[in-house]
Amino acid sequence: MPISLPLRRLWTLDKFAYSLRVFIAFSGALLFSGLAGDIALVIPLFLGIIASALSETDDSWQGRLQALVVTLACFASASFVVQWLFPWPWLFAVGLAVSTFTLIMLGAIGQRYATIASGTLILSIYSMINIEQHGGVDEDVASRQLLLLAGAAWYGVISILWCALFSRQPVKQSMARVYKALGEFLILKSALFEPVRGVDLEARRVALARQNGKVVDALNQAKEMIFRRLEGQRGSRKLNRYLQIYFIAQDIHERASSTHYPYSALTEAFFHHDVLFRCQRLLDQQGRACRQLAKSLLLNRPFGHEQSEQALADLRASIDNLSERGKPEWRPLMHPLNALADNLSILEAQIASAHNPDTDDDRRDSSLYDRSPSSVLEAWKRVQLNLTLGSPTFRHAVRLSTALLVGYGLLQWLDPEQGFWILLTTLFVCRPNFATTRRFLSQRILGTVLGLIAGWASISLFPQASIQSMIAVAAGVCFFANRERHYVIATASITLLVLCSFNQVGDGFNLILPRLLDTLVGSLIAGLAVFFILPDWQGRRLYREAAKVLNNHRRYLDEIVHQYEEGKQDDLAYRLARRNAHNADAAFSTLLTNMLHEPGHYRKQDADSGLRFLVLSNTLLSHLSALGAHRHQLAEDEDDAALVPLAKRISELLEQLAEQLNKRQPVTPLADQVDDLLAQLEQNASDSLEKKGSDEDEKAITLYRPIQSQLRLIATQLGPLGEAANRLTDVPVESHQEESTTA
Repeated sequence: MPISLPLRRLWTLDKFAYSLRVFIAFSGALLFSGLAGDIALVIPLFLGIIASALSETDDSWQGRLQALVVTLACFASASFVVQWLFPWPWLFAVGLAVSTFTLIMLGAIGQRYATIASGTLILSIYSMINIEQHGGVDEDVASRQLLLLAGAAWYGVISILWCALFSRQPVKQSMARVYKALGEFLILKSALFEPVRGVDLEARRVALARQNGKVVDALNQAKEMIFRRLEGQRGSRKLNRYLQIYFIAQDIHERASSTHYPYSALTEAFFHHDVLFRCQRLLDQQGRACRQLAKSLLLNRPFGHEQSEQALADLRASIDNLSERGKPEWRPLMHPLNALADNLSILEAQIASAHNPDTDDDRRDSSLYDRSPSSVLEAWKRVQLNLTLGSPTFRHAVRLSTALLVGYGLLQWLDPEQGFWILLTTLFVCRPNFATTRRFLSQRILGTVLGLIAGWASISLFPQASIQSMIAVAAGVCFFANRERHYVIATASITLLVLCSFNQVGDGFNLILPRLLDTLVGSLIAGLAVFFILPDWQGRRLYREAAKVLNNHRRYLDEIVHQYEEGKQDDLAYRLARRNAHNADAAFSTLLTNMLHEPGHYRKQDADSGLRFLVLSNTLLSHLSALGAHRHQLAEDEDDAALVPLAKRISELLEQLAEQLNKRQPVTPLADQVDDLLAQLEQNASDSLEKKGSDEDEKAITLYRPIQSQLRLIATQLGPLGEAANRLTDVPVESHQEESTTA
């Protein structure tokens, strides 16, 4: 095997470039300390590099330069405020609480600001550690603080240069993640076609909904990456290519999400035939093709998908065979099967075109929605909207401020060695919700224990300072490579880095027990804080998130209806409504997952009710996607034009359902209104039959009209959704009383 291939594969890993930048930064800091003849300089430099790397935002090199300036300004302010207030504990405590609350609230402006704010908090505590290391009275403290900033600036410069040299690599990796997630989604979707009785279809639906959340997250990340790099570079052909690949991924997602007919009915009708196995095989092959496409994008290799093309031909042959048999009971189902095959055929064409899209296609609206604030006033309004007890950001800001204040008071009282690690542990462990905090708490403790063991072994077996320094660099790189997916390994690595680095200027063995104690105390504070201080139990706002889901589904339906009236356009308004519907569905799935990890006593909703609503809302979204996949302008004399008022009536019912759910009111039973809708849909079908005459084939064609069929399927979801919504709002009286004390 040529050596270039493993290197190219290594280059495609999303964490490789990040880790390599960190390695260069750490190695440069170590080299500078060695040339300066003072190995102790490596500690503030390392801490500055870590804070800067944790604050790194995804931008073009111009955007990253602007972000670096803001980051360094925040770092400098935090560093010197800490140095100024350090001798006065009471004043320092007030400053710590106020600055923590302010920085967390600034995160409400957007993810970029949240990242910089988090990095500033981390550097503030690093500044405390830097001062504490020298007793707070060393005349050289100011220069040590400058070294913190120098380390941050050093990594920032490397990041900017890297981004200027390899600007499109992150975009390529993000698009590969999108198609890999789409591939997994299609493979999971194919399991719904398996004609086997007795399987747990609801569990498969839940798994599909959760994978849909991963697809949505990957699409959102890719969109932000492309948008930030397109600013001022609209003429870039390569960037426009990735933009078109992104749009094709959105179209694939809509097609893949769509459901054209209840799969259970098809299973019963064709249980003894191979047509559903053909559908399953084709979707599975298309999922694998998407995963192969992800690899092709990364490695710049040709993309071929002949297997799925053959599977499509086999499906068509199977449907033709069923048609030739001419069984009367199959006749109404043949057109849904053909519509399904048509959808899969278009999906196949979209996958085939994704690798080399037409970048000169001016028919598509290529604008992207900018979610960042356009002015200082808009940024302030975002913060102002979150200055309420109902805001998770506000609750987290109060909780973390209090937790750090308690930690600071405790370390002042106990005066342990290296006590500021308590604050650092609390900062890393205390998360916006209980489920995430519990996960990080256990992983932080386990990782610290493993890191202390590895650190003890390292400084025992390798007493040479040079070897320990190299171990510290390797551990730092390992931390950044694993901090998002393998937090135990990341925590063990950063603990190893701390022991090996601090052993250069003191006795690392004396740091082992204090470090363990600090981790336990900091984790305990974080755990108690998230449990007792304005706890954000997910079950308490499950009904509000459910209302958001229905509202976004309604807006998606409104845009679909608008396009049936005005003509098909993949414009920004339609794509935004579609993306918001999927975002809301993914957010509800995430909220439900977090709720399932909370203590049973605090689950204000039955988990089964939440899962039932998730399955129903995801099914509704799949029918909306199918309706959107068939959109075209309806002529005034077309039979389907009479269905537009019925679609608008469904939208009104969804709005009514969402409003009652959001106000936590009993949901009005929708059975009568749904029956009326279904009767009107059937009447429309009967009227169409009369126009077509009595020919059986013509009747079968008329019986299946995609718009009429999808509206009927959507209408049948309204009743079960109303029942599920009622269960979400069915909370005992004492729960209302308890919530009123915290809201």
